Amino acid sequence: MKDLSNENVIHVKKDGIQYLQFRKLLEYKDKITHCYTLKDFDLKNKSKDSNDYKKICKELNINNENIVHPKQTHTNIVKEVNENNTSSDFIEVDGLITNQKNKILSLVFADCTSLFLYDPTKNIIGNIHSGWKGTVQKIGKIAIQKMQTEYNCNPKDIICCIGPTIRKCHFEVNDDVKDIFMKSFNDESIIQKTEIKDGKQKYHIDAVKANVNMLKKCGLKEENIIDSGICTVCNNDLLHSYRTEKDKAGRNAAIIGLV
Repeated sequence: MKDLSNENVIHVKKDGIQYLQFRKLLEYKDKITHCYTLKDFDLKNKSKDSNDYKKICKELNINNENIVHPKQTHTNIVKEVNENNTSSDFIEVDGLITNQKNKILSLVFADCTSLFLYDPTKNIIGNIHSGWKGTVQKIGKIAIQKMQTEYNCNPKDIICCIGPTIRKCHFEVNDDVKDIFMKSFNDESIIQKTEIKDGKQKYHIDAVKANVNMLKKCGLKEENIIDSGICTVCNNDLLHSYRTEKDKAGRNAAIIGLV
């Protein structure tokens, strides 16, 4: 059976359940729990009471009733999760941060970039959905700034783990999207000109590098930015991928909670 484990990620296979965990975050397993689900789970449009959520939550030893799952719409909006929230607070939201131990943050992905955030000094977690639209709107930067303003976090203490996502090898775009990335980041190193198809110049975008460079500018230490290195398209046999499966694609979930 194919194994996605590498120097930064462990591919867990246990009792018919498969998921990924970051070695760095497992150093804090007495404080946080987390995972990135694989294709044997499909969390697309699933409620916290679904069998898939119940199964993975049981594996992580957390209560599925504590899941907070926003309605993601590729915004750059990051919300604080606390005891006073109502469900209407999480409509058109693509990032969550919290210091609450009874709140499990869950977001879903199918090629978009997941950012797991953890400040072990302040014991604050974040979960960010950064698709290409969220990336050019710099939702990762907004999340770091919100952790600073809401919880007085120091960026030098924040760990960011980057989950499986569409990589430069498959993120092919036309001039319009290339121009949007250039306007946002002004960084030619994240763009590679490739072939001409149907009379149109194509480009490959490195959205992961764009996020990494942005996080460094926010003050995160290079050693605290940990990339899974896994492409969802290259590994579509194990991961849901919208670019591969279009509307038939399911959703992987990034889940993180304080314990």
